[in-house]
Amino acid sequence: MAEPRAKKRVLDAVRSLPEDATVEDAMERLYFLAKVEEGLRQAEAGETMSNEEARKRIFG
Repeated sequence: MAEPRAKKRVLDAVRSLPEDATVEDAMERLYFLAKVEEGLRQAEAGETMSNEEARKRIFG
């Protein structure tokens, strides 16, 4: 993600929080957005696995 775009997304996310949001709420939102961005990057790079492979890794 390009930096100016990242800054805009961060600011938009913080602005969308309710008025009574805590710093922890903001941190959770930003962490969630970072993980979504990373997941999208991985998917675009073909770094995915099938549901069956995921089940094998989780359940053995």
